[in-house]
Amino acid sequence: SRTPALTCHLQLALLPASASATLPWVELAGKRYQVELATDDHSRAQGLMYRTHLPAERGMLFIHDRQEWQAYWMKNTRIALDILYFDNQLRLVSQQRDVPPCPPRSDCPPYPSEGPARYVLELNAGHAARLQLRNGERLILGPGIAPAD
Repeated sequence: SRTPALTCHLQLALLPASASATLPWVELAGKRYQVELATDDHSRAQGLMYRTHLPAERGMLFIHDRQEWQAYWMKNTRIALDILYFDNQLRLVSQQRDVPPCPPRSDCPPYPSEGPARYVLELNAGHAARLQLRNGERLILGPGIAPAD
């Protein structure tokens, strides 16, 4: 049995309001979300840590170097999230819904994928339920987001 890799979330610098029009997008179950991209170790480690708010139609897309078991945790993350795991074919392989922030000075549990994943989409908690997501749902990448090789 393989131990999932842990990826921590730190804070990304907040984008100026004018930058939101230029953010790339993804589409899931007919709903479009503007996303910040986390494509290297540094940006994947920073994630959404310390954020106190994530606009409703926004998220963060983590793109890993290879498809493998993933596990995310909520250390220093202050907003509840849905963590959605997708494979190389952009199919939803696992969902962690309504993941609560980790209390300060406590052990933060990992929230692992149920299968190998390459992409991880974080949205505000509740979006997966509202979209009635089922594993197998396909993520559509907008222009400017290169699919995995």
